[in-house]
Amino acid sequence: MRLFISIIFNDNFTDALAAMQDDLMRCGIEGNYTRPENLHMTLAFIGEYDDPEEIIEIMRKVPLRSFTIRLTDCKPFKDMFFANIEDNDNLNDYVKRLRRELVDNDIPFDRKKFLPHITLVRKADRTKDIPFGVFEADMEPEKMKVNGISLMKSERGKHGMVYTEIGYVSAF
Repeated sequence: MRLFISIIFNDNFTDALAAMQDDLMRCGIEGNYTRPENLHMTLAFIGEYDDPEEIIEIMRKVPLRSFTIRLTDCKPFKDMFFANIEDNDNLNDYVKRLRRELVDNDIPFDRKKFLPHITLVRKADRTKDIPFGVFEADMEPEKMKVNGISLMKSERGKHGMVYTEIGYVSAF
């Protein structure tokens, strides 16, 4: 099964992300918009792996203290638009420790550098027309306290990707 470890958002945070998507739509951006129920921040993309319980045990081994994340802006990247998260030492430290534990337990994952972001639109048609930081001034700052992380399963459904939480580890 296709797995990833992520932060799932509360309703207020999801609503703020949906408002960013609405702004992009009003600017005439066409593409594959992430459905609200699929909005998340990936901490580690595992990919195909058949033992989710092993991943959940590793997640439990890495202590997670609650911390707060904050949206900063919306930017184009290649053929996508991302919502960015304010630089956060607690988040970066946690991801570093989580990924180290995955390595130590020989769990394969995508080792690209962690850049905290949320994908709003894929296959966008006009990313080159929109300057970086275009939505920064218009944005209402939205914050969310992170109280846990989720192991998610990704499956292709009739109307696109379906993400299902199959494990959750609470912060202390």
